[in-house]
Amino acid sequence: MNSQIQMQATDERPHAVVIGSGFGGLAAAVRLGARGYRVTVLEKLDAPGGRAYVYRQDGFTFDAGPTIVTAPFLFEDLWKLCGKKLSDDVELRPVTPFYRIRFDDGVTFDYTGDAAQMRAEVARLSPSDVDGYERYMKASEETFRVGFEQLGHVSFDDWTTMAKIVPQMVKLKSYLTVYGLVASYVKDERLRTVLSFHPLLVGGNPFSTTSIYCLIAHLERRWGVHFAMGGTGQLVTGLIGLIALQGGSVRCNSEVDHITLDGQKATGIKLKSGEQITASVVVSNADSAWTYKHLLPAKVRKRWTDSRLQKARYSMSLFVWYFGTKRQYDDVAHHTILLGPRYRELLEDIFKHKTLANDFSLYLHRPTATDPSLAPQGCDAFYVLSPVPHLASGTDWSTEAVRYQNALCETLSATLLPGLKDEIVTSHCLTPQDFQDRLNSVQGAAFGLEPILSQSAWFRPHNKSEDIENLFLVGAGTHPGAGLPGVLSSARVLDSIVPSASAFTNNASEFTHHV
Repeated sequence: MNSQIQMQATDERPHAVVIGSGFGGLAAAVRLGARGYRVTVLEKLDAPGGRAYVYRQDGFTFDAGPTIVTAPFLFEDLWKLCGKKLSDDVELRPVTPFYRIRFDDGVTFDYTGDAAQMRAEVARLSPSDVDGYERYMKASEETFRVGFEQLGHVSFDDWTTMAKIVPQMVKLKSYLTVYGLVASYVKDERLRTVLSFHPLLVGGNPFSTTSIYCLIAHLERRWGVHFAMGGTGQLVTGLIGLIALQGGSVRCNSEVDHITLDGQKATGIKLKSGEQITASVVVSNADSAWTYKHLLPAKVRKRWTDSRLQKARYSMSLFVWYFGTKRQYDDVAHHTILLGPRYRELLEDIFKHKTLANDFSLYLHRPTATDPSLAPQGCDAFYVLSPVPHLASGTDWSTEAVRYQNALCETLSATLLPGLKDEIVTSHCLTPQDFQDRLNSVQGAAFGLEPILSQSAWFRPHNKSEDIENLFLVGAGTHPGAGLPGVLSSARVLDSIVPSASAFTNNASEFTHHV
């Protein structure tokens, strides 16, 4: 530590501190480093990645969180900033089908990026909906042109920015929900489900999430769905290498207690250990609601008050079960969505009633379908993810987790993974309580604020704090939202709102010191 402090003391670049080493925080660090800042990333856990943490046990490798890589150019841009290529460190391999969707009656639908194959799949389900599907994909492309290409990297720190896009949003029918827009084009209920499930990947209810998220369909078709060989953790490792190349650092086991202030200006952070770190710029990749509620005193918060945070709507949470099997299930796709008997009603239980239902729809990840190295020879690695209510449900996960895991095991055994119970050789679970206690998510919400219209763009916590000077936010809880393209784009927003490093005058006290 002493040698690190000495190196930092002789580094005259302005210092930027990033709270959290999720993809938003790591991408922000690279972008700030490219703009002349000395960057320190602080991580609470014992290893980097945040929601992209990696579990390794019994010879298996499990990506804790994001496993679907879309818009890979957002990663490529970060490597270019450092004079390198993404392929120097990470191999992204296309996955097809993007998703295999299994309905409760056993009928399947392979969702791909091939236009002809998708028309054939649609026709197999509902021949009369093929034309409507084509028109929906055109609408998705139009929404993508505005929502992603024009606005995905724009800072909504001024209400006039929002006002200017209202006519475009009205034209694109952003006032409709995702399901509502899909239903206006296709009539078959199974097809409506296939085309509207995407918001669940970013914490939203298709029946309440603004239809701007329909852009995901075109985004996936344009760039495909990819998997990082070696696991998503390889992207984390690669980004940390870029930060080191720039002279920055990532410190684990370093939980932030609060952001230090001079009036309404951020001056750095203080760790739980008592160590204080000063900085010209503070970037929080922590949950945005957690940042305001726990890292800043109430007296300095004019917009994100305790009352406002209490009234906000938070995303659903997740129950995630990671497990390895001593046999392989070769007929199971890389990404599978198992739909239960209910769709709208189940989502109402999760989002509206905050009730832990007895039925569920699941996302099953089998990375060894693409990369066998993630499990011992002859074995498979899996995780199954079940959307569940956040902690406002009152569920006691310390007693409920085992029962719920057994219920998932029974469902998987009866559908895709016969004999599963007897094949499991390693297991680990993540519950909504873990999202709160381990990942500092308010209410244990897995994706921060719910992406409804009244909590999007200008209405979402801004990338440039409305309350505190020199404090900036990245990650799922700020603009543009959750998902890898969203959190990487939130870091891209910083390019236009964080002052140039030359705007700050270094002083001798701008390095780590103990209090």
